[in-house]
Amino acid sequence: MATATVLRLGDEKKILQKSGEQRKWFPSLDSRTVFLVGLLVAGSGLVSPPVALVGGVAFGFAVEHPLRAESAKLAKLLLQASVVLLGFGMNVVQVVHAGRSGFVYTAVSISVAMALGLLLGKVLRVGGKASYLITAGTAICGGSAIAAVAPITGADEEEISVSMGTVFLLNSVALLLFPFVGHLLKLDQNQFGLWAALAIHDTSSVVGAAAAYGGQALAVGTTVKLARALWIVPVSLITAAYMARAVQGSKSAKAKVKMPWFIVYFCAAAALATYLPRLHDGFAAMNHLGKAGLTATLFLIGTSLSKKTLQQVGARPLVQGVVLWVIVGSASLAAIYFRLISI
Repeated sequence: MATATVLRLGDEKKILQKSGEQRKWFPSLDSRTVFLVGLLVAGSGLVSPPVALVGGVAFGFAVEHPLRAESAKLAKLLLQASVVLLGFGMNVVQVVHAGRSGFVYTAVSISVAMALGLLLGKVLRVGGKASYLITAGTAICGGSAIAAVAPITGADEEEISVSMGTVFLLNSVALLLFPFVGHLLKLDQNQFGLWAALAIHDTSSVVGAAAAYGGQALAVGTTVKLARALWIVPVSLITAAYMARAVQGSKSAKAKVKMPWFIVYFCAAAALATYLPRLHDGFAAMNHLGKAGLTATLFLIGTSLSKKTLQQVGARPLVQGVVLWVIVGSASLAAIYFRLISI
C-alpha cells in the first residue's frame, strides 16, 4: 500500500512538472507567433511606419522577446537594404543638391553637438565612454555611430547598451513627435526633411518620420541624413588616433573603421533611376519594396525596447541624451523655421 502511494505521488509530481514545462513552453510559442505575425503585417504595407514602431514597442513591453538576437541582426540588414531600395525613388540631381547643401549644415551641427555633449557628460558625471558614445550617437547617426565608435574606444557591453538604449528611446519619441510638430508649425516638405535629418538620430527614424510627412520631405531628409552619416568616418578616425595616442598598442587603437557602403549603393540606385527612365516601373516596384522593408525594420527596432532596457539606461545618461537632443532639435528647428538655413 505504501509503495503504491509513493508511486502515485511520484506520478503526480511528474505530471505537475510536465504541466509546468508546458506553461513555460506555450507562452514562448505564442510570443514567437505574435512576433512573426507582427513582422509580416508591418512588411505588408497595411500599416504606416509609426504604427509599426508603436506595435513593436508594445510587443517588447508585453512579453519576453523570443528572438532578440536574430531580430537585431535582421533589423540592421533590413535597414541597409531598405535604404538602398528607397534610392530607386530618388532623383540623383536632388540627392547631389541636398547632399552638397546639407554638408555644411551637418558639419556645423555635428561639431557643436559633440562639444556640447561632452560638456554635459562632465557636468552630469556620466561615465567617460558612455558619455562619448551618447554624444557621437546624437551628433552623427545614432546606433550606427555608436557601433562604429564603440570598438575603437574599447567600451564594454554595459556602456554600449546604455548609450544604445538612450538613443533608441529618443528615436522612438522623434518618430511620433516630429511629424506632429511639423504640421503644427506648417513646415513645408523641404523644411521638415532638413529638420528631421539634422535632429533625429538614426537613419531609419529619419526616413520613417520624413516618409510620414511627404515624398519631398523623404527625398531631402534621406539625402541630408546620409551626408550626415558620412561623418562617421572622420569622427571614427579622429577617435582612433586619440585612443592610439592615449593607449599605445591597445586593442582599441587597432580597431578598424567600417565604411557605411549602403550609402554608396543608395546613390548608385538614385543614379540608375534618374538616367534609365525606361525602367521606371521596375524601379518604382523596388522603391515600394524599400518602404515596406523600412516599416518592417521599425517594428523590429520597436521590439528591442523593454523594461530591462529602460532600467539599464539609468537616469544620468538619459538626462544627458535628452538635454543634448532637445538643444540640437530646438536650435535646428528655429534656424529652419526662421529661414536662416534652407535647402
